[in-house]
Amino acid sequence: MSHTAETPHQEPRRRAPTMADVAQVAGVSHQTVSRVLSNHPNVRDTTRADVQRAIEQLGYRRNSSARALVTRRTLTLGVVACNPTLFGPASTLYGLEEAARDEGYMVSAVTLRRYTAKALEEAIDHLSEWGVEGIVVIVPHREAVAALAELRLPFPVVTVEGGHSLPIAGVSVDQELGARLATGHLLAAGHRTVWHVAGPPDWLEAEARVNGWRGTLEEAGAEVPPPLVGDWTPLSGYRAGQELAGRVAAGSARRTSAGVTAVFVANDQMALGLMRAFREAGLSVPGQVAIAGFDDIPEAEFFAPPLTTVRQDFAAVGQASIRLLVAQLETGSTGRDGERVVIEPRLIVRRSSTSS
Repeated sequence: MSHTAETPHQEPRRRAPTMADVAQVAGVSHQTVSRVLSNHPNVRDTTRADVQRAIEQLGYRRNSSARALVTRRTLTLGVVACNPTLFGPASTLYGLEEAARDEGYMVSAVTLRRYTAKALEEAIDHLSEWGVEGIVVIVPHREAVAALAELRLPFPVVTVEGGHSLPIAGVSVDQELGARLATGHLLAAGHRTVWHVAGPPDWLEAEARVNGWRGTLEEAGAEVPPPLVGDWTPLSGYRAGQELAGRVAAGSARRTSAGVTAVFVANDQMALGLMRAFREAGLSVPGQVAIAGFDDIPEAEFFAPPLTTVRQDFAAVGQASIRLLVAQLETGSTGRDGERVVIEPRLIVRRSSTSS
């Protein structure tokens, strides 16, 4: 007796739903579905809701490749970033990617070790070869601004955190305002002056935070101590803390303006190092010295004590940057009008600056 081997039954591969399927389920035309997907204003709310329900029911996803063939667009935006391991640049990059995805674009990113004119030009050439339609350049320090100014840009460009006078559209957080909020908060708590641990001097953000800190002290008639300079790392904050610890003790003993009772630190990582140095020196925070940072990293509320800091809205930065770039693409603008969007930061008060 012979036996015939049976092959397992295979379910037919399910076809991905198409725009025509969505139109059939929603009871509308293919063109109406297309209008809903492109957020066309001339669609009734009830019709838009019907199409959205059909999309969710079928699990429809737009075919970007097919759309690119029809429209001759790649629907890809480029991002050039430097120092992406730092919290600010990394959070900005994430915010840009999220915002681009919401607008129906993919992101191709190039990260640079240094922002030289040659490195920036190579990055833009690379992105151009990949067919990006426009780019966002995160320009955190002067070297980057100088490099960008030397280049002829083949597509629309938006800068982030430029803080410059280039005739290029850009988005930035008001760093000076953030420093004023932190410094003013410490002065309002009764401190005679506020010391500062600054970021690297070639960073535009660091410069703006120094300006905001100094301006607030001068307007209050307070002494302006010499700022200490760090490099954004906890180690540099720790070393600054060691240097300040002696002044804290001296000021507590003499109660003179030479003492240190409050410190504004240019970022939270350096503030973490500073707090460790003070703790090792036997100084209490905020009992003997109050501290405020900048960025509001996720760990800031878990510092000991929780850190008062300035929160930057990186999601808003990403959304505004992508909106500016998409607007240029839709209107054919080059972005050379220098339109700028400024995002306001917010002071988050925690126990490192107040005992109440």
